[in-house]
Amino acid sequence: MRRTLAVSLTIIAVLAAGWLALRRADIPYDTLETAYSVPDTQFMTLDDGLKVHYTDTGPQDRAALVLVHGFSASLHTWEAWKTSLELDYRVITLDLPGHGLTRAENPSQAKIERFADVVHEVTQDLGVERFTLAGNSMGGNTAWSYALAYPETLDGLILVAASGWPEEEGEGDGSPFIFTLLSNPVARSLIKDLDMTSLTRSGLEDSYADPSFVTDSLVERYVSLSRAPGHRETLLAIMSGDRVKASADKLSAISVPTLVMWGTEDNLVPVSGAQKFADAIPNATLAVYENIGHLPQEENAEQSIADVRAFMMDVEWSTVEDEVIIPAGDPRLTETNE
Repeated sequence: MRRTLAVSLTIIAVLAAGWLALRRADIPYDTLETAYSVPDTQFMTLDDGLKVHYTDTGPQDRAALVLVHGFSASLHTWEAWKTSLELDYRVITLDLPGHGLTRAENPSQAKIERFADVVHEVTQDLGVERFTLAGNSMGGNTAWSYALAYPETLDGLILVAASGWPEEEGEGDGSPFIFTLLSNPVARSLIKDLDMTSLTRSGLEDSYADPSFVTDSLVERYVSLSRAPGHRETLLAIMSGDRVKASADKLSAISVPTLVMWGTEDNLVPVSGAQKFADAIPNATLAVYENIGHLPQEENAEQSIADVRAFMMDVEWSTVEDEVIIPAGDPRLTETNE
């Protein structure tokens, strides 16, 4: 009742403030590319015409790791992981359709299944036949959905606060207000073109256990990239669309080694999901971080990177009979097995 009242009051406040005064126009892609391209930025155009922003770094003959961001985020969220892991692995990051610097599609295509297909097309175009796939939040939903759709291409799976489990009674009560607002169809239609800086800041503050991570530049990046042509329509379509839901029966089909990572202070996707994924996937291990929020790859970069490195070492050794791989820095590696 309180959240419904808050949504209603927000709608009234928007009307009172003057809808026209709060409107914000799209920002051209050229302008955004100048501001938010990274040193390794590349673009590819898929067969259907979608222009995808991605990076592909690290030794090209090493095991490959593909990183997929969450809702309204971008490949920037993986900066710490990429910087460290590209020393020993081929690391690929990409912006999903309607996110970051990747172009938007028809909003009707903004579905998890489409995102999984885009990951497949990008990796195929890059000549990556097998890889480990990591995804955060909605990207985690994309990752486990990908594992079910394209099992023959994966060596490993990393789920970072992955979404997908239906919420039980009482779960989600502490989720950021912006998500409650966006789940209301009337509110969505009113705020689509408005200045979202304040609500975005509030949502980000709820995403981290440590609010110092929410800087002005971080908020500005989220807001600016959401104003790329078609991106706001994509984000609203995701919020209003059907979700791909996880179940123990469905996830039991995933056979590759899986690492499940979660923060205990996750306000967006309840930490209870961590054990659900770990129990449902046969070959899964679990890493839960105390006093960490929804983005362990940023907020707990050092420990999460260490856990990924340990996981990748095991993934590489599990595939060594099928592929010529030299696991990075493994003390078990001797002159005999070199």
